[in-house]
Amino acid sequence: MTCEAASPISKRAGVASGLIFDMDGTMINSMPSHAQSWVEFCRRQGIQIDLADLMRRTTGRTGAECMRELFQREMSDDEAWAYIAIKEQLYRDLFAPVFAEVPGFKQFAGLARQRGLKIGVGTAGDRHNIAFAMQRLQLPVPPHAMVGGDEGLPGKPQPAIFLEAAKRMGIRPEDCIVFEDAPLGIEAARRAGMRAVAICSGHSANELAGPHVMTAANNYLELIESHFLETLHVATA
Repeated sequence: MTCEAASPISKRAGVASGLIFDMDGTMINSMPSHAQSWVEFCRRQGIQIDLADLMRRTTGRTGAECMRELFQREMSDDEAWAYIAIKEQLYRDLFAPVFAEVPGFKQFAGLARQRGLKIGVGTAGDRHNIAFAMQRLQLPVPPHAMVGGDEGLPGKPQPAIFLEAAKRMGIRPEDCIVFEDAPLGIEAARRAGMRAVAICSGHSANELAGPHVMTAANNYLELIESHFLETLHVATA
């Protein structure tokens, strides 16, 4: 795959107006349940998979893109989303009993709001998974913007989801910081001209490295302890 040219990334490393969070593996500790749901879905479909390879190829992509990648053929959106509805229901059934945030996320998001930063969500997950996560997270205040993978935008590593989140928040891309747990998402942030923070819930810092990555942490408690938010100056224009 040929990478498109990246937008210029702001050199004002400490300036930001908004934070955009990927959802799965970044806000919530859902990736093990997603992996389990892929195994069960493929078993029911009679498909043999290399799970690690499938996760590498699909994490960050929209549901329709994932199904085309899995079946290795063209299929209509209706067919693809019918399959993803089955797979994602399996995921929600598996994750619901063990639902957990990535440690410290809610506290970190609340502290960011207190500092005047806007909060956005940019995920390849569909509206059902977003609603499932938000209902269980019970954030005191909803995010300023949420963009999902079933809105007709291309999935990561294309930058469209993050750019749309910035647009809905009324913030320039260069004044956004993306929080991501997957290589395709880190690349999408670069292509959007945004800085990134690597959340190493499933990948190493080396796997999530890039010239635009400000720092890496295992969770948000580490970012709170390191006073990451205090290093940021909130841009007002």
